[in-house]
Amino acid sequence: MGLRESKKQRTREALSWAAIRLAVERGFDNVLVEDIAAAAGVSPRTFNNYFSSKAEAIATRHLDRGRRIAAELRARPADEPLWPAVAESVAAAFLAMAGEDDTSDHWQAGVRAMLEHPALQGEVLRVNARADAELAEVIAERTGTDPAGMYPRLVAGAVGATILVATDHWRRATPSVPFETVLREALRHLANGLSTP
Repeated sequence: MGLRESKKQRTREALSWAAIRLAVERGFDNVLVEDIAAAAGVSPRTFNNYFSSKAEAIATRHLDRGRRIAAELRARPADEPLWPAVAESVAAAFLAMAGEDDTSDHWQAGVRAMLEHPALQGEVLRVNARADAELAEVIAERTGTDPAGMYPRLVAGAVGATILVATDHWRRATPSVPFETVLREALRHLANGLSTP
């Protein structure tokens, strides 16, 4: 990535993170594009060069994480079994993109409220489909299967669904628990074939 592209990526990430932070602190409906731009140190026009809405700015972090999972999986040793490689790739991507203390009750409550907003739910579903498709390509590479075939798409879809369920479980947990703990437990269930508890 060249210097210009790297700078654009940093601006995009700063805008996305500012949108998340402000939506968690104030509530999704109480945040304006101008607020997000100011928090990231850019103009509203710059925001509009990157995102069409604050929902897209927030959901892009989910897409970036999905892409990071695919990149982490591609970098794992080729002889590593698929499920341990997937679990470690997902955990590594989430840890690398951690931004707040996920054991904070205030943060958890804010994330819960933000993710329940219909505009954001639709955007997350849209980017989730893109992330699943990119992960399916890497799974196909590792397994020597057709990326459009059933197996890589099933695995990618199952991983994406597991992340969504783990996120939902984490944000509803009382008392608060670290997200990594919930995520690893969910991935363990998936890797074990979802056998009856």
